[in-house]
Amino acid sequence: MKVAIVLYPRFTSMDTVGPYEVLARLPDTEVIYVAEQPGRLTNDLGSLTIDVAASLDDVTDPEVVLIGGGPGQADQMSDGKLHEWLRAVDQTSAWTTSVCTGSLILAASGVLAGRRATSHWMALDQLPQFDVIPTKERVVIDGKYATAAGVSAGVDMALTLAAQLKGEQEAQAVQLIIEYAPEPPYDAGSPDSAPAAVVADVRKRLSARFDG
Repeated sequence: MKVAIVLYPRFTSMDTVGPYEVLARLPDTEVIYVAEQPGRLTNDLGSLTIDVAASLDDVTDPEVVLIGGGPGQADQMSDGKLHEWLRAVDQTSAWTTSVCTGSLILAASGVLAGRRATSHWMALDQLPQFDVIPTKERVVIDGKYATAAGVSAGVDMALTLAAQLKGEQEAQAVQLIIEYAPEPPYDAGSPDSAPAAVVADVRKRLSARFDG
C-alpha cells in the first residue's frame, strides 16, 4: 500500500509527521512525502526541514492521500498543479485525507464538494464557500474522505484510518508502539473548554492568518 503525504513551504510539522508515525508502521505500507517542487521544505516555525525526494508527477496512484495544513496553506488555494494532482489521484485513491487546514486545500480543489469535513476551529467557517459542510468533530469520515481538526487530531485520524486499512488490532498495536495515551495537563485543547482569556489571546495571535 502506498501513502502519499503532500508537503509545501511553511507546513505545520505535526500535521504530517504525526500521521506518518502511525501509517508508516503499518505492515506492507510505503509512505512517501511528495511536493510540487521536491527538495528541502521548511515548516512554519522555520526550524524543521524535510527533504522531499518525490514530485507530484512521480506519484500518480497512491492508495492513500494526505495533506496537512499550516500558514503556507494560503498559498496553495489557487487552482494549479497541486489541485490538478489532487483531483487526479482522488479518482483512484481508497482514501483522500487531510489534517487541520489541509481540508481547505482539498475543498478548494473541489474533491470535498457536498461532503462533511472538519478543520482547525478558526478555519471551519471557510469551508462552506467551497460547498463543504463544516463539522465540529475531531475526526470526520464521509465516504472515503477523512478529515482531522487541528494539528494533534491528525494522530487520531491516522489511527482511525489504520483500523480501516489493516484492522482494529493492528491500529491498536501501532497506538501501543507509539504509546499514544494522551493525558494533557490542561483542558484547553478546544475553544469550548479553554478559558475565555486564552481563546481571546489565541484568536488575536492567529487573526492575521485566518481573518486576513
